[in-house]
Parts: sequence; C-alpha cells; structure tokens
Amino acid sequence: MAGNDRNMPPELNPEAALRWLIDMGADEAIADAPIDRFAAPPPAQQPTPQLAEASAPAPHAVSQTAPSRPAVAASPDLVAPAQGAADASSAASAAETLDALRDAVAAFEGCALKFTATNTVFSDGHADSAVMFVGEAPGVEEDRQGKPFVGASGKLLDQMLAPIGLARDEHGEKGAYISNILFWRPPGNRSPTTAEIAACMPFIRRHIELAAPKVLVYLGGTAAKTMLDRAEGIMRLRGKWYEHYSPGLDAPIPAIATFHPAYLLRQPGQKRESWCDLLNLRSKLDEIINKN
Repeated sequence: MAGNDRNMPPELNPEAALRWLIDMGADEAIADAPIDRFAAPPPAQQPTPQLAEASAPAPHAVSQTAPSRPAVAASPDLVAPAQGAADASSAASAAETLDALRDAVAAFEGCALKFTATNTVFSDGHADSAVMFVGEAPGVEEDRQGKPFVGASGKLLDQMLAPIGLARDEHGEKGAYISNILFWRPPGNRSPTTAEIAACMPFIRRHIELAAPKVLVYLGGTAAKTMLDRAEGIMRLRGKWYEHYSPGLDAPIPAIATFHPAYLLRQPGQKRESWCDLLNLRSKLDEIINKN
C-alpha cells in the first residue's frame, strides 16, 4: 500500500500532503476544521427590539443612521503588543548571564509566535566567539532542532565561513556565534510582523550585550534594517561598517550587513558580493585582533 501511495500524483498522495502540512507549521491535529486563534472574537449579537405596530413610525420618519456596533472585548488569552514588548524589556534587563537570558526567553509568553512554534531557538556556537551573526528567524529545520541555521541556509553559511577561518564549533578568534532577532518560527516562514519583532528586540539586544563579540554581522534585510533602525534595503546597507551602541556595552561594536544565505540559495549570482563582504569582515577582525 505504501508503495502505491508513492506512485500517486502529489495532490492525491497522503504522505506528501502530510509532509507539506508539517513544513507549513501544522504539526498538531486538534480538530476537523482549522481554527484561527489570533482572530478577534465575533461581536456579540444584540437582540432586535420588537416595536408595536401601533407605535411604529411612518416610513419617512425612520432614521437612516446605522446602529453603532457593540465594542469587541479583547481576548484575555492574548497579550497586547505593547505589553509584550514591556515584559520583554523587564525580563531581558534582569538577566545577568546568557543562561539566565536563555531561561527568560524560554519562559516568555509575550510573543504569539511561541504558541505556534515547536521549539525556542536561542543560539548556536560558543558565546566567547569573536564574531556574532544575527539573522531574522528560525526556519523549518531550525524549529525542529531548536538551533539556528541548521537547514540548507545554515550549511551554506558554514561553507561561507570556512574560507575566512571561522566556524561555529570553534572558540574565541576562530569562533562564530549565531542567533536570530526572533526566537520562534513564523508560520509558513512568513515575514515577522512589527509587533513580533518589538517583543523580541529587548532579548537580542541583551543577548549582544552579554556575548560582547568583537564584530557583529547582520544576515539579511530584516535583521539589518531592524538592528540599524534604517529603512533602506539590504542592497544599500550591505558591505558598509556601522557601530552598534547599547547601554550594557563598554564600547560600540563594529557591525556589517550582508545577504542572508537563504537569499543566496535563490540568487546565487549575488555570492560574489557576499564574498566581498566576508573578506571585509576578515580584514576588520584581523585589524581588531592585531590592535589588541
């Protein structure tokens, strides 16, 4: 029977359909019909008053003003975006170590993405590494394994770092420490919303303060625009040096933006520019190391 299933067209193959659903983030069957848990509850229906025929106004006297819609009460299960960001700021500032910050992120419930993700994805590599890479959000494989950049884009990133002497399994000057702005995968790998980013930003800023790398690298347009607070796209932001400021740092950290490996998989013609950015990174890192 299983062999016959594999020979069926994709649209009729139950195994392929199930795999597609898992890739889209639907990893738990709870009902026959999908439920949008982020939708506001429907407005309460108000009973229509029955007027006596004798007192009913003439047709020309009926008001043309539509009745106001009753206010919709907010669901007590959802955290308002502003409250989520405020809670994140308090939790992040209270963390004095990376382990404490990891625990604070795991316990945080102010970002709705946590309730649709399989795992919290905090970091990979060693925190004493000279370079810290900050991407956008976990993908399918990252969500399954609980580590950033372990899918196809992660393999490409490892191949990009090796020629400039960096690796996530190394310490210190040869190490590469990796994280993301978001710690949970957006369903269907969609772009994160402003509220979702705001809820996670205090954590990634504190993450950088505690790791204190010598150099920061922003991978992709979302990470670059968010961390630099700029509106330009990655084409304009990449390949230039910036400074990352934060109250918990003794001095600003040099930062550079480059293409996300996932983008390079779709646009391999941009690998030349990415290689130039990596050589620029290597040069800056050598300059800092030699100065110290």
